[in-house]
Amino acid sequence: MSTYAETGYQPRKPRAVSLGAAFLINGAIIAGMIYSAPDFVKTVLPRSMDTYNVRDLPPPPPIDPPKEQPKVEQKSPTQPPITAPDPILKTDSNLDLKTTDKIPDALPDPVKPLDPGPVTRVEPRVEPAPPLIGATRDGRAEFQPEYPASELRLQRDGSVSVKVLVGTNGRVKAVEQLSATSSAFFDATRRQALSKWRFKPATRGGVAQETWMTLTVTFRIQDQ
Repeated sequence: MSTYAETGYQPRKPRAVSLGAAFLINGAIIAGMIYSAPDFVKTVLPRSMDTYNVRDLPPPPPIDPPKEQPKVEQKSPTQPPITAPDPILKTDSNLDLKTTDKIPDALPDPVKPLDPGPVTRVEPRVEPAPPLIGATRDGRAEFQPEYPASELRLQRDGSVSVKVLVGTNGRVKAVEQLSATSSAFFDATRRQALSKWRFKPATRGGVAQETWMTLTVTFRIQDQ
């Protein structure tokens, strides 16, 4: 009875004791794993530090303050005063003017100008113009006009007097009728003068000039 009573019912231990024992066991396991694990962490030992005394550097020399530049007083350019000339011309005169109320009986004679003597008039000298050398007919040109067919059928002679303007190139520039037996004779002469007649032009001082000439053309049946 006593044995049963000792091994039978026992009161439970507090729960806090069981938790503490569990922590102790787990801590012992972890500590064993740490001490048994290889040393992977390199231990760095602290180095010794050498020290030495540092000399104090001398202070920098003081910086002189900038010197003030002397102030130059700037003067604005001034123009000299403009003075107008005196409008009154001053003259030194010691003449004393005297006035009188008496009118003279006769006025003095006016002063006559000096006689310059005889005046000779000089005419400007004009050089005479060189003479005009008239135009002449060029004998190589065909002068006689063609006989008009109407006058040739009538077997009639005729004559024409014309005035022609000879240019500087020796050709006829214009024809004017002075007289003509018929208009057929004048037309034939006019055509011949403008197309065939040639002249040596007139000259004055070696320069060609245009001139008028008077010529007469005769038409005869016996010359055909």
